[in-house]
Parts: sequence; C-alpha cells; structure tokens
Amino acid sequence: QVQLVESGGGLVQAGDSLRLSCAASGLTFSTYHFGWFRQAPGKEREFVAAISWSGSITKYADFVKGRFTISRDNTENTATLHMNSLEPEDTAVYYCAASRRAFISDAAVWYNYWGQGTQVTVSS
Repeated sequence: QVQLVESGGGLVQAGDSLRLSCAASGLTFSTYHFGWFRQAPGKEREFVAAISWSGSITKYADFVKGRFTISRDNTENTATLHMNSLEPEDTAVYYCAASRRAFISDAAVWYNYWGQGTQVTVSS
C-alpha cells in the first residue's frame, strides 16, 4: 500500500520560511519523480515544483520566483519543499505526489499517488 505523508505545514507570517516534507512508503522511492502541488480555497489545484527520480532535474512554477527549492533523499524516502519569503498568496493546502512517467511533469494527471496534504497559512 503506497502512502505519502506530508508534514511541516503551519501558520507563519509573510516573509517567513517553512520546510514541507513528504515521507513515502510502499513504493520504490528512487524510481518515482515527485512533485508538490497546492490548492487554495475556491481555486484549482496548481503545480508548484517537481524533481526527477535522481534529483538531477527540477521544475518550478513561475510564481515560485526562486523562493522555493525542491529536494529529495533517496536513502530516507523523503521529498522536501523549502519555502522562503512566503506571501499570503501562498496560503493553500500543499500536496506531495509521485509519478512514474518517463519525464517530470507539471500536470497533475501524470501523478499516480497523492498525499492527504498539509495546510500552509501565511498571514500578512
């Protein structure tokens, strides 16, 4: 049974940082690309960042603007999203997802497994 468990969300002020973690089990972690998506109230789920199975290729949404960094540890079966300079517009539920597609993608449809999400709230 595949499980992706996100952690690290919380309530912070604008300009603060957070580190989100995704702990994966039930799959061969190093053979999956990982992505982070987010969904704000009343909005569609949107792509945030993705990292290839080896960690050598990353992809970011334009709104990240160099503030976020995605990484992974294939020995610990974890994927991490470091978020700096948070803005109120970053408030959302953040989801971790795993993909077996040949290439990393920013499209949710290509992700096979999803976590339950972790809430990030940024106050102004």
